[in-house]
Formats: sequence, structure tokens, C-alpha cells
Amino acid sequence: MCTTEPLNFSPPEDLADIMKKKLQSGENASESEVIRDGLRALHARDPSVESWLVQQVAPAWDALKADPSRALSPDEVRARLAAAYAKAR
Repeated sequence: MCTTEPLNFSPPEDLADIMKKKLQSGENASESEVIRDGLRALHARDPSVESWLVQQVAPAWDALKADPSRALSPDEVRARLAAAYAKAR
């Protein structure tokens, strides 16, 4: 059987509102259940984030450090995003 440890948690108002909505909808039966679900989701997400950092972010950073001419200006980034958005519409 799993043991528990009591903790005191005072969420900011926006998170308290989310918790109340989950309780009102019946999605969760208690505040503790909402917190447990959130922690489980974070725990499940962490390996994916770590993998993304190692496999994509770090190599991109290393490539940029090796060849700074590959960098885009903020205006170039905006233009590329605008073009991609326009194409997707």
C-alpha cells in the first residue's frame, strides 16, 4: 500500500480556479487527486522534454555556435512564421 505525506499547498488564484473547475466537473474527487494527476503528468512529460533537449536543442545550439552565420534575425523569424501561417491557412 502506498503511504502518503501531508503537505501544505497554497496555489495562486488562477491554479485554484483550475482545481475548482476539475472538482466541480467531477473529473477529480479531491484537491489531492488534482495535485497527484498534475505531478504524474509532469513526471511522464520529463523524459520527453529531456529527450528533445538532447536530440534537437543541444545539436542546434552547437551548430549555431560553430557557424553563427546560420542565425536568423528577429525580423527573419517573424517573416518565416508569417509565411508558414499564411501557407497553413
